[in-house]
Amino acid sequence: MGIGASAGGLAAFGNFFSAIPDDTNPGMAFILVQHLDPNHKSILTDLIGRYTRMPIYEVKDGMVVHPDCVYVIPPNHDMIFQDGALQLLEPVEPRGHRLPIDLFFRSLAQGKQELAIGIVLSGTGSDGTLGMRAIKAEGGMLMAQTPKSSEYDGMPRSAIATGLVDYILEPAEMPAQLITYVTQAFGKRPHAVLKAEDAMKKIFNLLRAQNGHDFSHYKQNTISRRIDRRMAIQNIKSVDEYVRYLEQKPAEVKALFHDLLIGVTSFFRNPTAFEALLEKVIPHLFTDKHPDSTIRIWVPGCSTGEEAYSIGILLQEQMEMLKQIFKVQIFATDIDSRAIGEARSGVYPASISIDISPERLERFFTQDSSGSYCIRKSIRDMIVFSEQDIIKDPPFSKLDLLSCRNLLIYMDRELQKKLIPLFHYALNPGGFLFLGPSETVGEFDNFFDTLDRKSKLYRKKDVSSGRPPIGTFMPSRPESREIQRPSGKAPSESKPQLRELTEQTMLQHYAPVGVLVNQRGDILYLHGRTGMYLEPAPGEAGLNILKMAREGLRQELATDLYKAAVNKEPVFHPGLRVKTNGDFTTVNLALRPVASDPAAATGPNLFLVTFEEPKTSEQSQTGKATAIGAGEGTFESSMEGDARILELKRELQIKEEHLKASNEELETSNEELKSSNEEMQSINEELQSTNEELETSKEELQSVNEELATVNTELEKKVEDLSQAINDMNNLMAGTGIGTIFVDHQLRILRFTPAVTQVINLIPTDVGRPVGHIVSNLLGYARLVEDVKEVLDSLVPKDIEVQAREGSWYLLRIRPYRTLENVIKGAVITFTDITEMKRAREILKESETIRRLAVVVHDASDAITLQDMEGHILAWNPRAEKIYGWREAEALTMNISSLIPANRKEEELGTLKKLIHTEVLEPYRTQRLTKDGRIMDVWLTATSLVNEAGEVYAIATTEREIKPENTKKEDHD
Repeated sequence: MGIGASAGGLAAFGNFFSAIPDDTNPGMAFILVQHLDPNHKSILTDLIGRYTRMPIYEVKDGMVVHPDCVYVIPPNHDMIFQDGALQLLEPVEPRGHRLPIDLFFRSLAQGKQELAIGIVLSGTGSDGTLGMRAIKAEGGMLMAQTPKSSEYDGMPRSAIATGLVDYILEPAEMPAQLITYVTQAFGKRPHAVLKAEDAMKKIFNLLRAQNGHDFSHYKQNTISRRIDRRMAIQNIKSVDEYVRYLEQKPAEVKALFHDLLIGVTSFFRNPTAFEALLEKVIPHLFTDKHPDSTIRIWVPGCSTGEEAYSIGILLQEQMEMLKQIFKVQIFATDIDSRAIGEARSGVYPASISIDISPERLERFFTQDSSGSYCIRKSIRDMIVFSEQDIIKDPPFSKLDLLSCRNLLIYMDRELQKKLIPLFHYALNPGGFLFLGPSETVGEFDNFFDTLDRKSKLYRKKDVSSGRPPIGTFMPSRPESREIQRPSGKAPSESKPQLRELTEQTMLQHYAPVGVLVNQRGDILYLHGRTGMYLEPAPGEAGLNILKMAREGLRQELATDLYKAAVNKEPVFHPGLRVKTNGDFTTVNLALRPVASDPAAATGPNLFLVTFEEPKTSEQSQTGKATAIGAGEGTFESSMEGDARILELKRELQIKEEHLKASNEELETSNEELKSSNEEMQSINEELQSTNEELETSKEELQSVNEELATVNTELEKKVEDLSQAINDMNNLMAGTGIGTIFVDHQLRILRFTPAVTQVINLIPTDVGRPVGHIVSNLLGYARLVEDVKEVLDSLVPKDIEVQAREGSWYLLRIRPYRTLENVIKGAVITFTDITEMKRAREILKESETIRRLAVVVHDASDAITLQDMEGHILAWNPRAEKIYGWREAEALTMNISSLIPANRKEEELGTLKKLIHTEVLEPYRTQRLTKDGRIMDVWLTATSLVNEAGEVYAIATTEREIKPENTKKEDHD
């Protein structure tokens, strides 16, 4: 699937991919062709990646396409689809004239045929329109964004204007319809329609009844694919159901009819074939041709006219090279009235520049303000477009060239066998036949010489024997396949044949001579032999009835044509005397307005001019009256009559001379006006050339504007991402509580975080001021400026612990500010609060001291205890266990009074009071009780423990047992 977009396409892409359910595998590859700035790196893959879980790739040359993946065209490249892979091409056209969507859509149509899907989203211009025609011609499906939902509606409107788009939806509605269509169209066995013969006959009958055209001899595979596609679009499962739908919906019959008519066409399609035509055919069309003679060409199946105009351009170039002007008539026909209307307008989208060289565009086209190209009048006047069915309508004859390209390939062998002899019959001796690359003359090669087998150029042979009867040349009439009716009404089927036979016979033998003209008198069609009333006018060749009218008819014909054009009513002028071969003939002149299309409200003003000879009785009536008068009158009356006649003749001669003089003066005035008109045309050409240059500049600017709009959209997304990243970073830095200052090389403050204001007195207006001018709240540190300079010089980070006035501690870190390119742009100063860390460090130091003391206490040879002020034992070392017998767990539940003998408790209470008052006591001798009830003499050293407030909160004791021998020694001493 190809998706084309230009300005405004990013939002449309986002809405499109957001609507694809995450749990669904569409089974399609999505290939995005976006107009991109060739000098700007695209981030389209990153942006679209936010809306879909499918993998997204920027295309590389030769990348193989896989389903459920998204592929994005890279900048400054064209891209085509070939053999299941994407091929990148260097752009050929200059910037402003590139049409990458058309190029890719065409290659996609050629590579995938009915499996191709084309979508056009927001954008300006008409890129994609011709590519969509190619996809539709191969039986693919088309979608376009609704103009109302498009930021720029130029591309969607151009696509919709073709009438080929199957679905016109908003981007968010497209995926659901796509999945439904693909499931219906490709989820079943292809061409199941072929087996339903009865249903096919009914479909052909419905088409023939509504549109008058028979498709039963078209190739059935092609017909089946188109019907399958229409069924998928309408979500209809069976052929019989679709037949019923056709019977109920005439609009669907019309839609199917137009689907069957879609044909691929373009200017100079298959350039090598047109080069062969230019080299081997075009020069011979003018050989031995008199400038007054007419070169006649027929282009059946002309579609929207590109092929006919291409041939007209080649003929005009040849005439300019020969420096001669020939009368050229190119009859371009098709059964599609809509395509004929487009061809007649001669207006084409800007994307035709892919197929036409800049030189030809400048010479043969003009460009309007919308960018569309219009064929110049010199080419348009060569071509007559008309609606004609080659199968049932009579052919054009006496042709010098017949170009029927890519029409026979859609028809079966039976119909081809009828058309090739028909072409032979229509051509002049030595006339040329130009077929499509996949078409040949088949078994009728004895009727044609092959000029170029590859380009399918043939020349008519003069076949004197073995020629098929004329009847086989003429296509069969549609009446031979009338819609089947009940058997009871069978006889009525022959009535149209009899009626037509009768009408044709009467027209041939009884209808007057007629000429179909437009409002200006230009002859469009001749019926019967008009030589008695019209003759070629001297001077430049032309087909204008006012110039070709014989003497006695010209003045009245001009007057009556003017009356008929103004009043829109028939005008009759009986008894005109027309000079023919030196004699006068009486004729009745009649002009009647003709509607070119009875259903059309407006259209070209056409008039049917008829020349009818009076009845014999009317012609002889005057002669008879004269004879009777002569027999009965006298000689004198006869003489008077003769004199009167002579007088009338002299008056008539004088009036004729006067009229002739007036006509000569009028012709002189016309010549002067013509000269003035030529001068005005010259000026107009100069202005047109200037206008084309301005239009070219406008196109280039418009293309650049589209690219800039795409870049701007990408930048907007980048700005959004950057803004989000900045917000996240600001919140992160504010949330960490780390005070940060960014300074440049001149130590000017670039930005700072709120947390730093607790250390340095900063306000928002300080941004831009040198950091040394700001007062800090630090104690004993005034080297901030010097330290920052040192870091910038040496690029060695520096860490310093500093203290604020309120007592908080901070770790001051100074680091160089490095960019992604490793360029030093300044320094980053951070203040990390380490107050709690400092406290923890002091506590750790104290705990370390206590740990060492605990080791000493644990390994001491004396009993060491700790008690609070109520005497509860808080610590009990192993030596105390050994001396007193209580284990540590038991001792910690006891009070120190349990270890003091009763006769010593009052003395110990006095000692405790002294310690409470932080008095220092000398070691003294006392007694303690053991667990087994013994009284033990000990040396006791007591020390009071004081907190930060100077209060005693505990008492530590060191007790050493006094052995009996020590007691005796002390007593001796």
